[in-house]
Amino acid sequence: MEKSLSHVAIIMDGNGRWAKKQNKDRSFGHYQGTNNVRNIAIAAEAMGISVLTLYAFSTENWKRSAEEVNYLMKLPAQFFDAYMKELMEKNIRINLIGHFDRFPIDTQRVLKRAIERSKDNTGMVLNFAMDYGSRDEIVNAIKDYTADVIDNKRANDLSVNEFSDYLMTSEFGDVDLMIRTSGEVRLSNFLLWQMAYAEMIFVETHWPDFTPNDFKECVKQYYDRDRRFGGVK
Repeated sequence: MEKSLSHVAIIMDGNGRWAKKQNKDRSFGHYQGTNNVRNIAIAAEAMGISVLTLYAFSTENWKRSAEEVNYLMKLPAQFFDAYMKELMEKNIRINLIGHFDRFPIDTQRVLKRAIERSKDNTGMVLNFAMDYGSRDEIVNAIKDYTADVIDNKRANDLSVNEFSDYLMTSEFGDVDLMIRTSGEVRLSNFLLWQMAYAEMIFVETHWPDFTPNDFKECVKQYYDRDRRFGGVK
């Protein structure tokens, strides 16, 4: 069956636990984890991945302390200040899925600038899921579809394939490979529809320690698997 690898999604877990092992604050783990985004993005681009979707901030992460959330909101500026030039040189396009308008104005400005600056790039898409939750996405997609039917823009005949057109990832297609770091074995409300037939790999390594070689090993495991999509050879 199909063995191409186009869309990789990663749940970047374990920053806080990594920091605790270093006897550091959680913020230090988030800082190191943000820097590691650059390493894995560059590795993915070099391997010919079309889309790399990273779970950066979930709709549930607002429940964390105000101090931690405020720090997380500052990380996009640190990341793009440090690495935007290199991402542009690699022809990488920045994209965002989630609720843009709930971020602080300064964070919105940083993200919009990165998206605008890279919009004409034709290489890999580095897609950040921020203030994102899959159930929320699916409910909003249903609302949009229902509105189209009520407004007579279409008939009430939605197909499974067409439903993807109403999702935030409509231009990217389904996820082929999902990786979660730090040993947790759950999806945490991430791309539930898009991962219906994704291969999933859960690794013990915390995100700040997840190296390009670890990423390559996950890709190797993907190609070693037999994707049948419910069929048989």
